[in-house]
Amino acid sequence: MSDPAKTIIIFDDDNDILSICSYILEEHGWNVHTFEDCNDIVNRVSVIMPDVILMDNWIPDTGGIKATRTLKENEDLKNIPVVYFSANSDIESLAGAAGAETYLAKPFDLDDLVSTIAKVAHK
Repeated sequence: MSDPAKTIIIFDDDNDILSICSYILEEHGWNVHTFEDCNDIVNRVSVIMPDVILMDNWIPDTGGIKATRTLKENEDLKNIPVVYFSANSDIESLAGAAGAETYLAKPFDLDDLVSTIAKVAHK
């Protein structure tokens, strides 16, 4: 019996990143939703209820830290794992400040993308 497809939301304002990540994750059986900003984030995430969220640090309008904290403060959404990703050299502390479960530094290896997301999705 095969697992039902898992769902991920990617928040990133870089179209190249969105298309590459979407392509790779769809190839691995994920249903992918993408947003170029984090406006109305609670409503967007509540409608989709993903298994994992991939959050960029520099996402408009509020930024990834505030967006992630907003999700983590919501009773219905706080248990959805967030993978924080950024080219910032201080990504580990940014992810910690945001309350994300883990992080992925940009640029990243596509295999690392898939394995990092798979790890948090199975928790």
